[in-house]
Amino acid sequence: MSSTPSAPALYGGTANRRVTVRDILSAKERGERWPMLTAYDALTARVFDEAGIPVLLVGDSAAMVVYGYDSTLPVTVEDLLPLTAAVARATRRAMVVADLPFGSYQGSPEQALAAAARFMKEGRAQAVKLEGGHRVAAHVEALVAAGVPVMGHVGLTPQSVNTLGGYRVQGRGEEAGAALLADAKELERAGAFAIVLECVPADLAAHVTAQLSIPTIGIGAGPGTDAQVLVWQDMAGLSPRTAKFVKTYADLNDTLTGAAKSFADEVVNGAFPDAAHSYS
Repeated sequence: MSSTPSAPALYGGTANRRVTVRDILSAKERGERWPMLTAYDALTARVFDEAGIPVLLVGDSAAMVVYGYDSTLPVTVEDLLPLTAAVARATRRAMVVADLPFGSYQGSPEQALAAAARFMKEGRAQAVKLEGGHRVAAHVEALVAAGVPVMGHVGLTPQSVNTLGGYRVQGRGEEAGAALLADAKELERAGAFAIVLECVPADLAAHVTAQLSIPTIGIGAGPGTDAQVLVWQDMAGLSPRTAKFVKTYADLNDTLTGAAKSFADEVVNGAFPDAAHSYS
């Protein structure tokens, strides 16, 4: 009697096709944890894809780490579309998820669909992400009905930082925790295939994760979620300031600073270019 082969792991796995929503949901059923990183350009996207990262988010965090703003609010669809397209072109396996930026979807489900369609057609994304709970449920329903996979985002929603009173932990206390769980369930009901939980108490995030049949992706939400995401510049030690929940896995700031200084010193001293790096 032949046995059904087990599904490949979401992290790592094979590179012969894109990761799909079905793969994401299957990982939840298996109890498999997986990583997600942001990506904003072809070179780093290729590195992360080859490292086996199954989902890459072209985040509106590009406003800060690419464009130099102090929040996510100023970035536009036109800013993010070329970044999304670059990431999609450079990858073979990772699911590419594009953030819908502030002002591109809040107005109506129709506005959300128009923005999402551009990211799917021009940016070649495989899914989009938007922030909010019950207030965007109709938007999620419209997108999913049109064939757009949607990743939700609750807890600290940076696009609403001005109404939240700053970058603060969300869901503390019984009432706030119940509201956050209700928002997550509403997104699931509307058809979201996964939900980011940002800056949420660890016990609440674990409880929400247990109550949902779709995966949760934590960022500052403790170890009890199905997946974890970080902004790659934070993870790699490039960002000058990071939140408490960020763990750095490299020190690229010092590495790049050292490389730049070595190059500059050799130019000043006449050591570069030498014969080996010149044409005859």
